[in-house]
Amino acid sequence: MIKKQLTILITVLICCLGFAQQNVDNKKLIKELSENACKCVDSIEMFNRNKSDVIKDVHGCIDKYTGALQLGSLLSSVDELSKNAPEVNGKKQVNLNFNTDKDSKQYTESYNEIERYMMKNCPSIKKTVNVAESKIEKVTKNEEALEFYQKALNASEKEDWAEAIKNYEKAVKKDPSYTYAWDNLGVCYRRAGEYDKALDAYKKSLKVDPKGKMPLQNIPVIYIYKKEYQKAIDVYLELDKVYPGDPEVYYGIGNIYFSGIKDDEKALDYICKAYRIYTNQKSPYRTDAESIISSIYKSMKEKGQAEKFEGILKKNNIEFN
Repeated sequence: MIKKQLTILITVLICCLGFAQQNVDNKKLIKELSENACKCVDSIEMFNRNKSDVIKDVHGCIDKYTGALQLGSLLSSVDELSKNAPEVNGKKQVNLNFNTDKDSKQYTESYNEIERYMMKNCPSIKKTVNVAESKIEKVTKNEEALEFYQKALNASEKEDWAEAIKNYEKAVKKDPSYTYAWDNLGVCYRRAGEYDKALDAYKKSLKVDPKGKMPLQNIPVIYIYKKEYQKAIDVYLELDKVYPGDPEVYYGIGNIYFSGIKDDEKALDYICKAYRIYTNQKSPYRTDAESIISSIYKSMKEKGQAEKFEGILKKNNIEFN
C-alpha cells in the first residue's frame, strides 16, 4: 500500500507588512489549542481500561488541534516570506504549503509543541497516562476495607499522610489481598519518608499479584531515594522480564545513570531507547525523555564529549535538535 501525502497550497495576498503579527500570535495560539486539548483529555474515560488505549485517546486529543497550529504557524511566517514574494496587482503573493502527512516534519513539530505545553501546564495529561492497568477484579469486595480505602484517598488529597496511612493499614487488615490499598500505602509511606515501610508494602502487594506494575515501578524509586542505585537497576531489570520493552525500564535506568551514578554515556543510551518507544507509542512522556537528553547534551558538551553524544544518538537512530 502506497502512502499518499497531500500538500495543500494556500495563497495569501498581502497589501502591507504586519499581517502575521496582527492575525496570528503563535504562543497565544499554542496556549489556546493546548488548553482545548487538555479539556479533551479531561473527558477521556479511564475506568478499567488498558493504558495503551488511553494513550491512543490522549494522542487523538492532541492530533485534533495539531492542524490548527500548523496553519497558524504558516500564517505567522507570512511577513518574513512576503519580503521576497512577487507582486500580483500591486499586492504581495505568498504561497504556503500545508502538509497533511502526519509523518511530515511540519505536522510533527506542531504536534510536539502542543504536547510539550500540555506536559508542563495540563496536570490531567499525566494523571490520565498513569491510569492504573489493574483490572476491576482486583478491587476489594470487602465493604469495610473499601470504606477505609476511601477515607485514605480523601486524606491523601489533603496530603495528610499520617491519616491516609492509618486508613490504608486498616483496609489491608480487613482484606490482605487488596493490592490497591497496599500500593497506595507504599506511596504514602514514601511521601512520609518511611522508605523501609514503603518497600514492605510494595512487596506485600507483589505477593498477591507478582505482576503488579505499580509496585514493580515504585520499588526502584525507593531504592533511588535510599541511594542504593544498583538495587534500583536490578528491580528495573526484573520489571523488564515481566513487561518486556516497557519504556519505564529504560527511562528509569537512564535517569539513575544520569542523576545518581553520573555516567552520561550509559544514561544517554538508555534514555534514547525510552525516547524511541515513547515516540512509537505516541506517549506524551516522550517530552520527559527529550528533556533529559537535552540535559545530558549540556553535560557532555561541557566535558568536550559532543561527538560521543552524537554517536550514541546515531546508534539509536535518533535525530535531536
